[in-house]
Amino acid sequence: MRNPVQDYLEQIVAQCGDAGGEVAGYIPELAAADPDRFSLCLATVDGQVYEVGESDHRYSIQSMSKPFTYALGLHDQGIEAVARKVDVEPSGDAFNEISVSPDTGRPKNPMINAGAITASSLVAGDSGDERFARAVEWYGRFAGRELELDSSIYSSELGTAHRNRAIAHMLREFGILEGDPEEVLDQYVRQCSVAVDTRDLALMAATLANGGRQPRTGEQVLDPALVEHVLSVMTTCGMYDAAGDWVTAVGMPAKSGVSGGIIGVLPGQVGIAVFSPRLDPHGNSARGVALFERMSTDMEMHLMHVSRGSRNAVRSSYSLASARSNTHWQGADEEVLDRVADRAVVYELHGDLLFAGAEKIVRTVVEDGPELASSTSRTSTTSPT
Repeated sequence: MRNPVQDYLEQIVAQCGDAGGEVAGYIPELAAADPDRFSLCLATVDGQVYEVGESDHRYSIQSMSKPFTYALGLHDQGIEAVARKVDVEPSGDAFNEISVSPDTGRPKNPMINAGAITASSLVAGDSGDERFARAVEWYGRFAGRELELDSSIYSSELGTAHRNRAIAHMLREFGILEGDPEEVLDQYVRQCSVAVDTRDLALMAATLANGGRQPRTGEQVLDPALVEHVLSVMTTCGMYDAAGDWVTAVGMPAKSGVSGGIIGVLPGQVGIAVFSPRLDPHGNSARGVALFERMSTDMEMHLMHVSRGSRNAVRSSYSLASARSNTHWQGADEEVLDRVADRAVVYELHGDLLFAGAEKIVRTVVEDGPELASSTSRTSTTSPT
């Protein structure tokens, strides 16, 4: 039995085709990327992953690493210590803008490069190598598997990191960075060069959606209070100078990367990742933005919609053999009911059935399908909320 969620995702991918844009040209390895590669993955908070396109194609995580590095800094140092080094205010600037507070020298937020370089320095460790090793291991815990550096991307990006190098030295001059800025820059570039696929990113996003618990391994990677902090910054700052448009049109915490990826988090419900290398003028995947807007509209995924958790959507299910109707059937109707009672399933639903609830219901029905004969009848009843 085909899953309607899979059908829907394939349908909107076909409908949201080429949205224009150009691949990132300032890093040679990214400039050589195939602009027509595409993948979309949606991961639920209980570990179901839906995939469309080349979901196992690997590319560099780039700025999609920023929320997770920031989370690690918060985990290691605490909110107050991190706040002394990097603020949480939207900058309204492009991702590589030299944007710092004129009185303190603090970067405006950890989602722009200046703040992300600072966040890298706040990962605990005695050297850049040790901090990078901890960061890549941390990303892997969110993804549910070990991740590795793409050395070709790292070499290509480090060789062209002139603006980021200037930012790092400026931060050292202001006392925001301590120690050698070149070591921190190298660590930051390596973090951006970690190889992921779209399935990894969807599960990383789903871990944030699940309050910091990895949906498949069950590990509580990040404290829920810190998850709230990270998601708040992603909401206001994750899409750079397009953050306002994103929040109003899509309405979920998100982060983009110049390799062509976007991750989105719908708390309590799903993590979503899209990969399409053509970028819009803000440095965000053009097709990815279009797909997120479509999903948000169709499935009411905007964060301002309040719904119950998906795990509560199916209150109970049972066969008619175990709970016969109070209606007294006669003749042929009673005969049919007797014959199929053990193969007719009643699903009792409740709650506000938005995307996550509806996905849970259709997945339950699809998974039960093979156990039922093709003549199985299904009845659903919805109780008041």
